[in-house]
Amino acid sequence: MGDSTKKVPIAGRRNILITSALPYVNNVPHLGNIIGCVLSADVFARYCRIRDYNIIYMCGTDEYGTATETKAMEENCSPKEICDKYHAIHRDIYKWFDISFDHFGRTSTPEQTEVCQAIFHKLMENEWLTENTMQQPYCDTCQKFLADRLVEGTCPTPGCNYDSARGDQCEKCGKLLNPTELIDPKCKVCRNTPHIRDTDHLFLELPLLRERLENYITEMSVAGSWSQNAIQATNAWLKEGLKPRCITRDLKWGVPVPHEKYKEKVFYVWFDAPIGYISITACYTPDWEKWWKNPDNVELYQFMGKDNVPFHTVMFPSTLLGTGEKWTMMKTISVTEYLNYEAGKFSKSKGIGVFGNDAKGTNIPPEVWRYYLLTNRPEVSDTLFTWADLQAKLNSELLSNLGNFINRVLSFIAKPAGAGYDSIIPDAPNVESHQLTKTLAENVGKLVEQYIDAMEKVKLKQGLKTAMSISSEGNAYLQESQFWKLFKEDPAACAVVMKTSAGLVYLLACLLEPFMPSFTDEVLKQLNLSRETHLSFSDEKGDVDKAKKPWEFLPAGHKIGRPEPLFKELKDEEVEFFRQKFAGSQADRKLKEEADAKAVAEQLKKTKLADGNNKKEKNKSGGSSSKSKATEAEPTISKLDIRVGLITEAKKHPDADSLYVEEIDVGEGSTRTVVSGLVKYIPLEEMQNRRVCVLCNLKPVAMRGIKSHAMVLAASNEDHTKVELVEPPALAKIGERVTFPGFSGEPDGLLNAKSKVWEKIQAELHTDVQLVASYKDVPFTTSAGVCKVASIANGEIR
Repeated sequence: MGDSTKKVPIAGRRNILITSALPYVNNVPHLGNIIGCVLSADVFARYCRIRDYNIIYMCGTDEYGTATETKAMEENCSPKEICDKYHAIHRDIYKWFDISFDHFGRTSTPEQTEVCQAIFHKLMENEWLTENTMQQPYCDTCQKFLADRLVEGTCPTPGCNYDSARGDQCEKCGKLLNPTELIDPKCKVCRNTPHIRDTDHLFLELPLLRERLENYITEMSVAGSWSQNAIQATNAWLKEGLKPRCITRDLKWGVPVPHEKYKEKVFYVWFDAPIGYISITACYTPDWEKWWKNPDNVELYQFMGKDNVPFHTVMFPSTLLGTGEKWTMMKTISVTEYLNYEAGKFSKSKGIGVFGNDAKGTNIPPEVWRYYLLTNRPEVSDTLFTWADLQAKLNSELLSNLGNFINRVLSFIAKPAGAGYDSIIPDAPNVESHQLTKTLAENVGKLVEQYIDAMEKVKLKQGLKTAMSISSEGNAYLQESQFWKLFKEDPAACAVVMKTSAGLVYLLACLLEPFMPSFTDEVLKQLNLSRETHLSFSDEKGDVDKAKKPWEFLPAGHKIGRPEPLFKELKDEEVEFFRQKFAGSQADRKLKEEADAKAVAEQLKKTKLADGNNKKEKNKSGGSSSKSKATEAEPTISKLDIRVGLITEAKKHPDADSLYVEEIDVGEGSTRTVVSGLVKYIPLEEMQNRRVCVLCNLKPVAMRGIKSHAMVLAASNEDHTKVELVEPPALAKIGERVTFPGFSGEPDGLLNAKSKVWEKIQAELHTDVQLVASYKDVPFTTSAGVCKVASIANGEIR
């Protein structure tokens, strides 16, 4: 029996199976990986859902092979521990990016072994596998055969000469290699030169499968409108002449080969990784064969970067064809070129660029990242990520075009009666006679058809551009109608314009949902609509035709929610800060952090010396009584109980527009209620789950009826127009005390308000040019490093 909660193909419906290239588990994904596979597939999956197609989107981490073994050696743990660690990192990053997998699995499962070995047995049975002796590098020092990735040397391709080419592929020129071809090869582990030894392996006879493969490629590349880059990469392989492909490896970490002679070997990762799509579906539902062995009723769409193409258009199809079984073969392949970073390439191995966890740390919301990556999707040629371009797209397209249109419409409708519509959608009879609205509706109707045409062909960038041009049409329509004048001079025409515009807001929320789902959720909230009952673009329901009459989307009398700005401007100083922060490789950044830490340590030494001298001076001049007076007059930072806290919940104060009420965990078992005047400076969503520095020994004080039991520390710029939270490092322990090297002593129970201890110490709190929170010149320090702010240098902390 199948699991009734899991989707299976439905007769008479369009059934689509979507996969994106399985991200390799040995590292954190960077933005190039994210746009190349998972984000692009997610947009198409979401589009299919709003079109009411029956779809599943399968993905997971690719966990077997040399790279995992290598990473495990580097991190001094087992391959399984590496996989568990990075699988969780990948899962959390994709969750933050709003990727809507039906199942995000992994390849190191019993299901993977089962499916892989079953396919292998069929290939053996049908005599598509042969045995052959290979020459492979053997390292005497490590006492083992070296897998391709464990050998590095100079690329033999004329004109390339890249000196860190791997034994399977050159990262610079992209050419697939054998380790024996490398010039001056070295073992990646011990850096000694390996020598060549014979080893027996099993090969998939691609030349014998050529005819079947070519028939499949000829038919499907047309039926599935394969992208040009996919066709070119496939033809290049065919033109070079298919060769038998080795499918086994001398490794321990992988799917064991079920063959007496080869039982010490495992399958080559590129043989078993695409089979991962099938096994991950088998983990999702026991009825997986209804998806994977149902070519008459299921369409398979696959998303990947260009370096993965031959494995999906040649290797994987040949493997499935060779079984003689009726598999669901790939219909459409969507391939991206490379997204490059500022001046060079994103690189996982070198740590260059912005990685998934970095994006989260910028406080730029996921919908902005999604929008920017998708407008920049490298569909036909490589594209470039730059911070200035991200800023321009956010400020001009999202803020000034889209956000401005929606906010103008909803804010006007929300105005009280006499100035607006008191949040009620007006009735608008005789729309058909309003020429400006009719023209708009014709244009919008055409744009929606173009959007659907682009999305069906998986031209995601074009689909997004078309949807955004509907927002531009909306802005032009508002300007031309001069609705603010109509409200007084021609109320009936104004009602038509506002009802139509509100319909356009809803239409934009629908069309942009695949690209920016959290934006859509917010717009629907402001429209007071639920996603479940309203978000659809189905042919059966005639939703596409409705777009030609946008005034009909929202009924007259419907009450909207509260309009709020949807996007926040990205300022020049923030862009410069990010450009500096993410300059160079991750290794360079680590060195810079270490240098900064060293500089801080040097500063501390000087501070301690100065402090010691001051004490001596005081003793000389006045004995113990004057020392105690001096201590009373000059309270030090050690009197403050500042702790690392975590905001578990933040909400608006019910009786004060400028205040937030937060529940903060400061390591006491239960949370403290804290009231902060930050509404003007920090959006509510950015207050959730934030690590903060909390002053815990102020006397509790009631603020508009709610007692505040601590204070969150924040920095402000000179004119107090900008405020940022002082943030402890991500790995600092919740509840640990923030310390100030050179200043020891226990904090006071509660600070003496009369002595103005806090006020005196606060005068010495500031951020420095490195954005480090400091008392005098000593940093706020935790077990995981110093506390910082995002961008305010030389700011006042309070």
